[in-house]
Amino acid sequence: MTRPILYHCPDARSLRCLWAAEEAGIDVDLRLLRFPPRAFEPDYRAVNPLMTVPGWVEDGRLMTESAAICERIAEGTSLEVRRNEADYWDYRNWLHRSDATLTFPLAIMIRYTRVEPEERRLTQAVADYKAFFGGRARSIEAALADGREWLVAGRFTIADIAIGYAAFLATTLGADDVLGEATKAWLARCVARDGFRRARERQAAT
Repeated sequence: MTRPILYHCPDARSLRCLWAAEEAGIDVDLRLLRFPPRAFEPDYRAVNPLMTVPGWVEDGRLMTESAAICERIAEGTSLEVRRNEADYWDYRNWLHRSDATLTFPLAIMIRYTRVEPEERRLTQAVADYKAFFGGRARSIEAALADGREWLVAGRFTIADIAIGYAAFLATTLGADDVLGEATKAWLARCVARDGFRRARERQAAT
């Protein structure tokens, strides 16, 4: 059986998929790209016309959305919250929130601190979107306020991976000071997992 292919940039949102695959024990053919692919990897357009990562290719099908890829990886494992479980809709909401609400403002920060040339970098935009992220990250703190270990279902799931990646990305951008104390403790549990460590080791070794 052909291994799924994962096109990935180190610490980009495709890390969600590599982390999920490590947690699920799925062996992927990891293809490492320079960031941003649209600037440095012209041949990648033939795989993914969007020129974004992740790109997940399996059985001739391309998937490009990190949370959806995590759902595919989690299917049939304890990383998935099933429809008959009480937290199912909370779980689905977290998966959508991970990109639409939480990673989006961080992507703006990345653009204006790392991607644009020096003369086009906007410190005001970075400050504004850091505050934007901070306001929305309060939802994580509120969910953990009752002392729960993980976001849903009483166990580690891809909701923790999808949201955990956003919180981790904030730390790489100097935005972790907007995270609450319960969120920081939860993030520490996330990144201490063997699956997360293996994913980052693998991206560094490829």
